[in-house]
Amino acid sequence: MARPALRKPERSAATVLTMRRVYVLPSRAGVAYVVLLVLMLVGAINYTLGLGFALTFFAGACAIVDMVLTVRNLAGLRLVAGRAPPVFAGEEAQFELHLHNDGKADRCAIRIGFHPPGTPWRMQAPHAADVAAGTSTAVALAVPAPRRGWLDAPPVRLTTRFPLGLFGAWSTWQPDLRVLVYPFPEQDAPPLPSRGDASAEGHGTVGLDNFAGIRSYQPGDPVRHLAWRQIARLHPSDGGQLVTKHFDGGAVAELLLDFADLPLQLDLELRLARMTQWVLQAEARALPYAFRLGHHHYPAALGDAHRAACLRALALYGQEGFA
Repeated sequence: MARPALRKPERSAATVLTMRRVYVLPSRAGVAYVVLLVLMLVGAINYTLGLGFALTFFAGACAIVDMVLTVRNLAGLRLVAGRAPPVFAGEEAQFELHLHNDGKADRCAIRIGFHPPGTPWRMQAPHAADVAAGTSTAVALAVPAPRRGWLDAPPVRLTTRFPLGLFGAWSTWQPDLRVLVYPFPEQDAPPLPSRGDASAEGHGTVGLDNFAGIRSYQPGDPVRHLAWRQIARLHPSDGGQLVTKHFDGGAVAELLLDFADLPLQLDLELRLARMTQWVLQAEARALPYAFRLGHHHYPAALGDAHRAACLRALALYGQEGFA
């Protein structure tokens, strides 16, 4: 009756759940129902009750019909991978999946969710979906994205107990879908680097025109920006801390974000996080910026395409397949 799913599902962008891919087992209610049928059958045999036999066989036939309908509630569904927009590390990656019902019967009470490898009976935050005949529906499944790089979609599991709940049918699918995870932008990052090439319209240096205040020292801040007057008021041994001057403004049109300029003593992930924050800051302030990371040299530009190219290079830096 049930065929164990021992083989790892193959990765695909679309698939159809054929009858051979749908497995079924009795639920707890189904097991209790079978025990009841056995008791009814024993009673009918002991007392030679014709009505007991008829009732028992009718109830058994209902259970078989329920099993067939439960399997058919999944069989024939067409699954298609949808969009998977990039996210920043620490956020939740969203995978869009489409369920197409090309048959003439409605598919009801289908639960769909990711299940971690090695735990085939467990589902993460499943969604319930109904798919009417000849229509389709979309669901978005989320998983944490703790690290930068590519994040593959986990295997998907679909289950149903429709219509009576005596049997549970399930199937699995490994969607060929992945999300690009950008480095998480550094919080309280230093201002944009002052080094930059002035354009024909620009003048001065980036971020050095207007004094914006005092903030805590961040690794990589220029020594000349240290606020010595404020530092001298309270020695670090007495609870004081290093502070630096923060400047804002500037009119340089072409800003250079060069990974090689960051201090080497900083952790690699922290340097990538700082570059990420600077890319976002430059875009927010509409400052055209050039970008250098390894062999990636992008001329000064602005816009979604330039931003995406820079963030992609940061996300895949040092990883296999980085190009």
